[in-house]
Amino acid sequence: MKVIVCGAGQVGFSIARYLAAENNDVTVVDQRPELIRSISDTLDVQALVGYASHPGVLEKAGAEDADMLIAVTHADEVNMVACQVAHSLFNVPTKIARVRNQNYLQPHWANLFSRENMPIDVIISPEIEVARAIIRRLQVPGAMDIIPLAGDRVRLIGVRCTENTPVVHTPLRQLTQLFPELNIVVVGIVRNDRAIVPSAEDQMLPGDEVYFVVSTDRTQRALSAFGHEETAARRVLIFGGGNVGLFLAQALERDFPQVSAKIIENNKERAQHVAKTLDRTMVLLGDALNPEMLEEAGVAQAETVVAVSNDDETNILASLLAKRYGCQRAITLINKSTYNSLVGTVGIDVVVNPRTITVSKILQHVRRGRIHSVHSLHEGFGELIEADALDTSPLVGKPLKDVNLPAGVLLGAIVRGTQVISPRGTTVIQGGDRIILFASTAAIKKVEKMFSVRIEFF
Repeated sequence: MKVIVCGAGQVGFSIARYLAAENNDVTVVDQRPELIRSISDTLDVQALVGYASHPGVLEKAGAEDADMLIAVTHADEVNMVACQVAHSLFNVPTKIARVRNQNYLQPHWANLFSRENMPIDVIISPEIEVARAIIRRLQVPGAMDIIPLAGDRVRLIGVRCTENTPVVHTPLRQLTQLFPELNIVVVGIVRNDRAIVPSAEDQMLPGDEVYFVVSTDRTQRALSAFGHEETAARRVLIFGGGNVGLFLAQALERDFPQVSAKIIENNKERAQHVAKTLDRTMVLLGDALNPEMLEEAGVAQAETVVAVSNDDETNILASLLAKRYGCQRAITLINKSTYNSLVGTVGIDVVVNPRTITVSKILQHVRRGRIHSVHSLHEGFGELIEADALDTSPLVGKPLKDVNLPAGVLLGAIVRGTQVISPRGTTVIQGGDRIILFASTAAIKKVEKMFSVRIEFF
């Protein structure tokens, strides 16, 4: 597949890296020479200095025979115009744009992005996606990550193990014996910042980040098995009244009337705007790093703080201060991956990474075939894929123990109608089943090749 990525920032770099690793023909366009040099030195892609919205630049990038254009520059207008040019002059089949400014995304302007006006096939708003990700984590306290799958009949849950976690030092094959009613499947372990695709003999150790797939109706029981008995927060304190903080507060007001929320915002004009926009959320003007401000906001009574300002360091320090002054749990927005190895050890409970969330959303539209959703896990570890099995699939009609899956591929769950089946060696997949599987980065292309000829699975 030939893909043009407009923008060589964090998201553009990540998308280009994923696609290049799978032997796609990738060209990256950016106006900043230093970023283009860096991407040329690091990735096996074509890199071009220029304005992504200029027809001549897109022509040099190979737009005439491109299959997809992904526009993730820092300017919404450049992203939108690049998609328009790709459609009008080069007839690029699929165009994806990141759009941050909410003025463009108001429901009454929805016709703007129709095929007759500005034909963008997929519009992604990182701020809205991040707010949704935080809501999911608020709903399932104890989980550092949660991804709903198959209409939320199945969930991927990420938890952090400690010395007090009941299942540490237990071989994974024994989990079924210890908790026969849970039917959880551990699909990934991150240990000392190194990702592991586990075997049945592997054990979970203190400090591990563990990702498992479980039926949604058994979520709380599964978390209890990992030592998490927390209740959902009813008092939430939000640091930062930007788009993410505002969307989060709006969602809490709309969908969770039992939750009381407060926002601390240090910009007077923005604080006034947020206060006028919201109905029952209290907005405080001040600095989230000021202990007196935290005390005034009632940090000791809040079950969860959500730090979503535009500055990583402020988010980290404010989260740690809040926990020191009595808050039980911290959800922290962090853009820089360099902090990933630190946050778990210093006391931050949940990290939300906008880049990872945006990349996952884009990958969902890049994968071929009958893919319903794709979610990237832990900075290049692999992807959780939800797809339909066709009757012609080599997975169908025989026990899983007789299916030769590539190394690095684990089946997490099978959804058949309303039934969730935990895969075992004797399990037989039927045509029409919804399959939840994990594929390591190295295995994704192998999976596609394995199934591309015989079925429309990947």
